[in-house]
Amino acid sequence: MAIHEVSDVNRYIKGLVGSAPPLRHLMVRGELSNFKIYASGHAYFTLKDAASQLKCVMFRSRAAYLRFRPENGQAVIASGRIDVFERDGVYQLYVDSLVPAGQGDLAVAFEQLKARLAAEGLFAEAHKQPLPAFPRTIGVVTSISGAVLRDIYHVSKRRNPAVQLALVPVQVQGEGAADEIAAAIRFFNEHYPVDVLIVGRGGGSMEDLWAFNEEPVVRAIYASRIPVISAVGHETDVSLADAAADVRAATPSQAAELAVPDTRALAREVDGLAIRLRQAAARSIEQKRALLARLVERPSFQQPATLLADRQQTLDRLVERFHLAAKARVSEKRQAYEKAAESLELLSPIHVLRRGYAVVERAGQAVPRVKLLARGDTVTLRFADGTAEAEVLATSRAADATETK
Repeated sequence: MAIHEVSDVNRYIKGLVGSAPPLRHLMVRGELSNFKIYASGHAYFTLKDAASQLKCVMFRSRAAYLRFRPENGQAVIASGRIDVFERDGVYQLYVDSLVPAGQGDLAVAFEQLKARLAAEGLFAEAHKQPLPAFPRTIGVVTSISGAVLRDIYHVSKRRNPAVQLALVPVQVQGEGAADEIAAAIRFFNEHYPVDVLIVGRGGGSMEDLWAFNEEPVVRAIYASRIPVISAVGHETDVSLADAAADVRAATPSQAAELAVPDTRALAREVDGLAIRLRQAAARSIEQKRALLARLVERPSFQQPATLLADRQQTLDRLVERFHLAAKARVSEKRQAYEKAAESLELLSPIHVLRRGYAVVERAGQAVPRVKLLARGDTVTLRFADGTAEAEVLATSRAADATETK
């Protein structure tokens, strides 16, 4: 029996496995485990079921086209070939495509991106802007070919012939479409400001509409300072651009209807308001005329002197009452004054002098005590009706007099 090198054995097994037709085009269903994308861009993971597991590798050239974010525990279907990695002597599935089991990868990618952007607030109602009532210029981001642009043009001009349309043509599907759409939205915001933007395309499959679900477009719509109307596909089609836009239109034609007011309808409304205004004015004048007629029929209007006579009598009575009240008030104050004067009179020193008393003064100053006088002093005696000069011949103090200063 020959002795073989390890590499020879692995190479032989690799040849057997690689040439087996059933293993060259294989689809395997399983649960993702240990999924990881390395700096090289290659993805390594394991597919497993209840009884076994299979190592897998997806090279960068294939992994770059994944439209959803694989997560551990997710059920997927991997397509590829089984081959042997000679260095480690292990076989593994070399994956060409990976899709979620039970639903398309686009549907999963849609829900994943929707959840992530919603968590960032890109779909919040509080961020949405109102549409201008009377726009003069409408910006359009769509394909230059197809019915969308024609529909927007015809509807806009029918509703308001004076409105201006500005188009930035873009691809609406395929590689690079999302970047073109996002760049067009930024162009209008930065270089050509318009009153409102219509961003959209006609109907199609989810793959056809996918550019309007890509993150650059959603973020450009969210960041737009110009109000954005999203018109992607038909009424049943829903995109992430719709969720981020300020207003969603079911079709491009409806987008034009939402953006451009109908001047004929406005004219009819103005005419209706003018009629209502004239009718309201006529009713008001008629009401005022009827009120005036009733006022003219009143006796006071027919004989205004009577109304003045009644008012004059009322005024006379009020004046009389005022005079009487004033007299009573004055009398009351006079009596109070006289009473106060009498009280002050009783307290006056002159009143005391009239009763026979006199004030002794020396050198113009009153002498309150006898001890302040001496024999020979000249004093003035002040009476109620005049004064008299006198000389002190002698002084005598009362026996019960007390010393005071």
